[in-house]
Amino acid sequence: MKTIILDGANMDIDLISGDKTSWKQAKCPWNEAEEVGTHKCAVKNISICKYFCGIKYLDNVLCCYPDENIMQDSKQQID
Repeated sequence: MKTIILDGANMDIDLISGDKTSWKQAKCPWNEAEEVGTHKCAVKNISICKYFCGIKYLDNVLCCYPDENIMQDSKQQID
């Protein structure tokens, strides 16, 4: 399983994403592949993306897109 490190945590946790951030924020590879903007790595108190593999200091998301996350145990996923 290959892991991608996404800068700026593409998470919907108390932040406004897109062009309105003052920090570098990587684009979600799943969104880019499907040409949408709906996929999030994590949504506070709701779910975690099926490609989410963790967080690396400082606000970097570990993503395994397009491979399945074989280490995942969450039952609540964003599809």
